[in-house]
Formats: sequence, C-alpha cells, structure tokens
Amino acid sequence: MRRVAEKVYAYVQPDGSWWINNCGFLDAGDHTVLIDTCSTEKRTLALLSKVTATTGSPITKLVNTHHHGDHTNGNYLATGAVVIGHRKTRELVLATGISHYEGVFTGSDWGHLEVRPPELVFDDRLTLHAGDFTIELIHPGHAAHTTNDVMAWLPEQRVLFAGDLVFNGGSPFALMGSIAGSRAALQVIRELEPLTIVPGHGPVCGPEQLASLDAYLAFVQRLAERGKESGLTPLQLAKEADLGEFAALSEVERLPANLRRAYSELDGEPWGAEMDLRAAVLDMVAYNGEPIRCFS
Repeated sequence: MRRVAEKVYAYVQPDGSWWINNCGFLDAGDHTVLIDTCSTEKRTLALLSKVTATTGSPITKLVNTHHHGDHTNGNYLATGAVVIGHRKTRELVLATGISHYEGVFTGSDWGHLEVRPPELVFDDRLTLHAGDFTIELIHPGHAAHTTNDVMAWLPEQRVLFAGDLVFNGGSPFALMGSIAGSRAALQVIRELEPLTIVPGHGPVCGPEQLASLDAYLAFVQRLAERGKESGLTPLQLAKEADLGEFAALSEVERLPANLRRAYSELDGEPWGAEMDLRAAVLDMVAYNGEPIRCFS
C-alpha cells in the first residue's frame, strides 16, 4: 500500500505480471471509494481487509477500470458497494463470466469467484463526489487496452488511476482493444497533466513512463508493417523479431497477440473489432514455449 496523496492510496501487487493488478482507494471520511478488485478470492479478501483497516469506513463505491477478470473477479466480495463502470464493462463481464483459462496459465489459485458486473454504468464521463474528493471517470473515447477502459482522475490531487492503459515494467497489451487507440489514449493522459500515475500493473510512476509505452506500441506497428509485406503470420513474425530495448519488459509473450491486433488495423478493421481471442492466446503460449506462469 502506498499513499499517493492525502487520503489517497495505491494498492500495488508485486510483481504486476499476469493477473496481478493494482487497485486504489480514497478515504472520504464516512465512506471509502475503491478502484478495482483482484483476480482471486484470496487476493481480494486481503485487499478489502487492508482498505477497511486503513480508512475505518465502509466501502460504498467500487469503480472498475475495465472488464478483465484481474480487475473485476473480486467485485462480489465488496458487498456494501455499488459497482460503477463503463456500459461495455457490464456487458462484457456478463458475457465473459469467470474464466480460468485452463491450459494457458499455471500456478493459479482462484478460490471461489462469482460474477458481479457494474450496476451503475456510463458511456463517456461520470463525475463522483466523495467527501472532499472530486473523481472524474473518463473513457478515452475509443478502444485502447480494451473497448471499455476507464481512468479515475483526481484533478485537485493530479493523481490518475490509469487502469491498464498504463503498464510499468510490463509489455503493453492491446489484443482486445487497439494499438493505435492505445497510443491515442496516452495522449489523452498527457493532456490531463498528472503528477502521479497508478498503473494497472507495476510500480506507481509519473508521466515520464508514457514515452516508453508509446515507443513499444510504435515498434509493434512498424514490425507489423514489415511482417505483412513479408507474408508472415503474427506468430512467425514475433518469433524472428528482435525486441531490442523491449526485451527487458516482462510478459514479452504478448507480442504475437499485439501483432494480431496491429495486422487487423493494417487491414482497415475498426479499433476494437472482434477477433479470434483463443487463437491469439494460443499464439502467446506457443511463443512462450509452455503454459504461462501465473502467481495469482
């Protein structure tokens, strides 16, 4: 747990790899606002225990930054809170349900999980007032990490809970959104001029982290252009690619999945268009050479 402003906290789960996300919370006096839950029952119970011990007040609002299970699986355990999220977050949590991705990830202990989507939804922006806090919930206006990303922006504290629009130390992941849209979302973040960013995964950072994320996404776009010209599949291209400076990132196996999305955009498909997610996940496993280790 890290205090990032007066009565504002980041809940950072090392090492930030697959399924190990960050959350946040605000102590609004007589109640608490929570941002995201965790992938497993055990991790979410630990989160809720820490939050209530810190603030001493009930959690009455829970904001989801997008639909992925590492940010929403534990929603059902925040029993006294109304869950708030993008309209598509609700749709996709209900459509996807709880998925354990058998044969893809190893080492996971999910515990008992129940589906609970957002109950209060919005499309573009929603402003929450909690005690002395103003919390602006912002959809970037297009697909990026997913089609339903939401940032929680505290304009007075200049703190941004970015969800998975920002990874710190890990490879960005745009399979369910857009490579170009992810780059455009980084510009939306720049224009907010945050002092502190709580990423969806990895250590708390500042806006200087955005440049390296944008560089990786631009690298994927350039690589995809060369791969398409050479007639290579995304997996073939990923296997022969030189990652260079990006080899130091964790989750490098996301490259073939990101290339699938980049290929889709080169073919003129809309940002966030549906694609064969199973095939993309199997590409990542093939690139990795074995099921992907997960410590959730």
